[in-house]
Amino acid sequence: MQPQYQMGYDRAITVFSPDGRLYQVEYAREAVKRGTTAVGLKYREGVVLIVDKRVTTRLLEAASIEKIFKIDVHIGMASSGLVGDARSLVDRARIEAQINRVSYDEAIDVETLAKKLCDHMQIYTMFGGARPYGSALLIAGVSGESGRLFETDPSGTLLEYKATGIGTGRPAVMKVFEDEYNEQASLEEAALLGLKALHAATEGKMDVNTVEMGFIDAPSRVFRKMERDEVEPYINKFSQ
Repeated sequence: MQPQYQMGYDRAITVFSPDGRLYQVEYAREAVKRGTTAVGLKYREGVVLIVDKRVTTRLLEAASIEKIFKIDVHIGMASSGLVGDARSLVDRARIEAQINRVSYDEAIDVETLAKKLCDHMQIYTMFGGARPYGSALLIAGVSGESGRLFETDPSGTLLEYKATGIGTGRPAVMKVFEDEYNEQASLEEAALLGLKALHAATEGKMDVNTVEMGFIDAPSRVFRKMERDEVEPYINKFSQ
């Protein structure tokens, strides 16, 4: 149980605790840690995203669970945490991408979009009557001739990674990537490593119905979510 003097800092997003903490932001991060695991890693010619959909009952239609989203032709996104919050951020990102096309007649840069989203998320840590977003995002895209991978969190922090994970299995994912990640891997090699990391995070509870994959290829500059029959060969190769 919390000491009485902490309760005010615990409930108010705009008040720092005496030790410099914003408890509501920390609680939002905890919501992300309870979310399903999502991984992203750059390969030689792009970026691949892989998500555990966590199908909890055979009565659930797995296709109804969406954790990877196409934002623009050249940008995709994976989420972990509160699904409704993530969907709101996805809608915001799509609007920002279209505003850039209308205003400047060109596609938005993936780093610019990531910064705009983080600025929006950070605002919700600064005023009363609102709460931080309970979602973290992996944003994959192409800038110039190379793939880019960014991670956001509820505080509005933006970090760029070669390979990373979000959600409940992040520690297991990062251990696999620290040991085995290779920048010059092909799409297939990167996808199999991502599946290995996801397998470690989910303790082996993984099959074609619970995995969603998407990738962006730098030469074509097109982000595409894989269909079930495209994901299945990767699952089969990993299982061999």
